Amino acid sequence: MTTGMPRSIVMSLAAAVSLVLAMPAHAQQHEPEHETTAETARDMVAPSSQHDATGNQIDIAHHIGNSHQIETPFGIIHLPDNWKIPLGTDSHGQARYLDLSPTKHLVFLLLAAVLVALVMIASARSVARAQAGRRPPRGFAGAMEAMVLWVRQEVVLPNVGHHGEGFAPYLLTVFFFVLAMNLLGLLPWGATATSNISVTAALAIMAFFVIELTGMRTLGFRGYMKTIFYLPPGLPGGPGGALLKVLLLVVMTPIELIGKLAKPFALAVRLFANMTSGHVLVLALLGLTFLFQSYFVGVGASLLATGVMVLEVFVAFLQAFVFTLLTAVFIGLMRAQH
Repeated sequence: MTTGMPRSIVMSLAAAVSLVLAMPAHAQQHEPEHETTAETARDMVAPSSQHDATGNQIDIAHHIGNSHQIETPFGIIHLPDNWKIPLGTDSHGQARYLDLSPTKHLVFLLLAAVLVALVMIASARSVARAQAGRRPPRGFAGAMEAMVLWVRQEVVLPNVGHHGEGFAPYLLTVFFFVLAMNLLGLLPWGATATSNISVTAALAIMAFFVIELTGMRTLGFRGYMKTIFYLPPGLPGGPGGALLKVLLLVVMTPIELIGKLAKPFALAVRLFANMTSGHVLVLALLGLTFLFQSYFVGVGASLLATGVMVLEVFVAFLQAFVFTLLTAVFIGLMRAQH
């Protein structure tokens, strides 16, 4: 919430400035009075696709969305799009299929996983050699060890609770995996896999199963059911107490179920929205240069976009930290019911 408010305010201000600046440009370049400022801005800045864009247009959806193409400094790499498993036809006779074709976000997701694995294996070997020589690790390996220890000691163990060491490998993997995907999206010609709701939803669903299975293992089946069919202690007995228990179960059970589903929903949407909004803002600011074709506007927009990109580096670390922290907190809350 703390980072969301300033980001929303900046986006609102940028939209207001672009609207005000677009009014005189419209008056000078478009004499027909039947077009509104919004229609003019839409026609100039939002082409149907980047392929159809002209010199003063930019397709934001093309740059932040998923596709079967990867842009590189040497051209566009076309990924296969025919890896489909037929599933018959629907009620309208249209063919149905399961599309397993690789996409841009999938490629960068796998790249992030490979990078995390290579970095961690290399750092672990370097730390092991340093410890064998009875000297502290130095350089990049020392920095990685410090980061791992900080996440483990300050994020995982205090929030998961007693005997939470078993959850450290999973939560450390989540932290560095999300961080790698966030940072890859900040590189030129890169793509942010966490700006895809399917990716964040998969991470959140995995966290949901870890949280709930932890509850079943820690509390037992009967204790876990009490987290769904919740009755507060100290209720009176007798016919009146039985009626009160029934009413509380009718009211509290849907609330508890919604609460369980709201946790992964919040994890998925928060990460997706934060990683998408920053890129949209950067592209919108850069789009002002193409819209007005002015050096003054270009310099100002470039400075603002550079500032937002610096902020995006901080947001990349922050969102990885928040996702890991909340997952650890939810696991700890479930175990605390014991």
